[in-house]
This record gives sequence, C-alpha cells and structure tokens, in this order.
Amino acid sequence: MSDTEISVWSPEPGLLSEGPRWHEQRQELLWVDILGRKIHRATLTGDGQAGRIDTVELDRHVGVVAPVAAGGYVAAAVRAFLFVDESGTVTELACLTDAPNGVRFNDGACDERGRFWAGTMAYDKSPGVGALYRLELDGSISTVLTGFTIPNGIGWSPDGAVMYLNDSGAGCLYAFDVDLATSEPRNRRTLVAFEQPGPAPDGLTIDDRGDIWVAVYGGWAVRHYSPDGKFFGAVELPVAQATSCAFGGADRGTLFVTTGREQLDGQALARQPDAGRLFRVAGLGAHGPGCNLYRGTLPK
Repeated sequence: MSDTEISVWSPEPGLLSEGPRWHEQRQELLWVDILGRKIHRATLTGDGQAGRIDTVELDRHVGVVAPVAAGGYVAAAVRAFLFVDESGTVTELACLTDAPNGVRFNDGACDERGRFWAGTMAYDKSPGVGALYRLELDGSISTVLTGFTIPNGIGWSPDGAVMYLNDSGAGCLYAFDVDLATSEPRNRRTLVAFEQPGPAPDGLTIDDRGDIWVAVYGGWAVRHYSPDGKFFGAVELPVAQATSCAFGGADRGTLFVTTGREQLDGQALARQPDAGRLFRVAGLGAHGPGCNLYRGTLPK
C-alpha cells in the first residue's frame, strides 16, 4: 500500500487506546483508553487533524464506547453498561450477573437496530471464559455467545447478513451468518486463522465494499481482507500494538488506528516512541460508514 500516508494523529498516548468510532452526525471521533480509564471524543480540523479533545475519566477500566441517538454515550466498563451524558455524568444502566469473577468488558459496537454488543475477557486471559453480550433496547442484557478467550472487533457486512468477530486468544477471525429477521448470529466459521503463538487479530472495521480491516496486536500493521478472507495487503505501522481501526473524516476515507503501549519497557518505547497514540492513514481508496448509534432506553 505504497500510496498511503501515515501520520500520528493524537497528541497524547494512551496506555491501551482502543475502539475508535466515527460519529458521522456530529463529525467526531470517539475512543477509549482501557487501562487509563478514559473516554475521549475529538473534533477534526479542516485538514483532518485532531481538534478539540474532551475527556471523561471513569472509576474503572472501560472497554468500548458508542454514541447514543438521543445524546450522550453508552460504555461497557468492567462488568457494567454505563450511560455518560453530555456533561460527563455517569449512570449505571445494567450489570452482568451471570459472568464469572475476574472478567471485564473489552471490545464491542452497536448494530443497525441500535443494540449495543460487547464482549468480555478474563483479566488473566483464561481460555474460554469470554462471552458476547448485548444491551437490548429495553435496557436488559442478553448473553449471545460464549466460549471465547478475548472476543474483539465485532462488525457487520454492509447488508447485515454476516457478522464478523475476532478472538484474539484463539488467533481467529470468525464469520457468522445473521438471521435477518432476528439479527441473531449462527453458523460460525473461521475466516482467517493467525499462526499462534504470534501476532493476534484485535479490533476490526468493515468498509463500504464489505472488505475487512483488522488491527493486528503485536503485528505492526492493519491487515486488509476480502469478505471471504482473502488477504489483500497490510498498512504497516511504526508501532507494534495496533488495537483497532475505523474509517472517518469528512469523506469517511481516513482510517484511524488506535494503538497501545501495554507492558513496553524503555528499550521498546525508544524504538516506538509513538506507541499508544492514534494514527491517521490517508490514501487507501476505501471508505467506511459511521458507527451505529444506541437507540435504547435511558435514565430520565
């Protein structure tokens, strides 16, 4: 991908920056710092650089955030779904009751129906402990899928007929058929298997053509795949821990990539001083949709 232009976008690094979401209606980029317990939202300048950045600090690790159609944001943090209003006030919406001890929410996203999906993982990364949950429109929680290690990077094909989900622990990108009447996933299959031990698939995004862009943790890259798992190429990064990605910007043609600096020592940071920052990738010739909004019940 020689025609691409890669630049550092965020002024400050996070410990584990994750989950970029482009809010098309507000022309804002959202992301979290999981270990830093922060939610960020930023406007863009005319040339696509970071403008004003507003930050909400939480009292717990936060895995993912999504905008709410009525205003504010929902977040999945440790074992709870939270609502964060425009002033930064945090209200707990619902809490997991059937999850094992020692787990936290990780990645997630809203579907086209406006429901908020989020996966859990064990803090010690125990195999098979993770699950995929969904915050319904009425505020209840449904357990959708179980048996994962680190569920990551959920996304849907443009027609909604296929759901994609990474398991970083298993090193697999899975595809599921979606029942269009109920939006429930079924018929899991492995689309891409990453050689393990080694770099792992982390967050992902789907572009307007249905292609899949996968951030590879430990792989120094974002990889580009066809809907059937054919490898097209990679965007090489100057940092190892690519965590997630999303298209955004005025024409939705810029790929924003979150990265981490988790457990990097001084020697590693000297080699990759921008670890933990967001990167901006232009010139890919691809565009992606803005994120779906949560449309469920909220506290009054």
